[in-house]
Amino acid sequence: MEGEKMDEKILKQKGKPSLEDKLNTLRAGVLGSNDGILTVVGVLFSVAVATTDQFTIFIAGLADLLACAFSMASGEYASVSAQRDTEKAAVITENELLKTSFAAELNEVVKFYQAKGVSEKTAQQIAEDLMHQKPLETIINVKYNLKLGSYFNPWNAAFSSLFSASAGGIFPLAAMTLSPDNFKWIATILAVCLSVSLTGYLSARLGNGLTKIAIFRNLIVGIITMIIHYTVGIML
Repeated sequence: MEGEKMDEKILKQKGKPSLEDKLNTLRAGVLGSNDGILTVVGVLFSVAVATTDQFTIFIAGLADLLACAFSMASGEYASVSAQRDTEKAAVITENELLKTSFAAELNEVVKFYQAKGVSEKTAQQIAEDLMHQKPLETIINVKYNLKLGSYFNPWNAAFSSLFSASAGGIFPLAAMTLSPDNFKWIATILAVCLSVSLTGYLSARLGNGLTKIAIFRNLIVGIITMIIHYTVGIML
């Protein structure tokens, strides 16, 4: 019973939101926005080819936008919650190992610093000092690259995905339903191309990737999506 209370106390320790958590929230936002754009334009193109009724097109696009936004949010919540639970389980496991196998845990820290090029003697001194002052925080950082108390927040990821998917889907929906009939197709195509280019750029910046390749890749996916759904609409 006492051990369970100690585990609960450890898991409730709060740290400042980590950079990784902030990046994960941004990642969820970028992915949500991209999904919102492509799913909504897919439905809009299929329906708009099959019917010219603006109200039907609008309702179909809006329904898909809401479905996509909540689907993305629930998926992010479930995914990040699972990761958070795994991180907490690792903390509990390491807390128990510190009680039963302290020498082995200490050796893990020594090996960690030796792998970084520190001499065995110096690594031993560093490990003993750190394990004496903050053993659990040290071993969690060394073995899992985690900061004690700083877990990914599933609610942040879910809300980020929810709002970004909604915002992303609004671009093609507004272009298709608010533009004059003569310009609605070109307006929607331009809205999709610009918005997926933006999400490609943001994803590349977040992942330290090549922006031109990311933008080009997103553009190709967006164009293919529109072609496929336009074709589906003609066949209906």
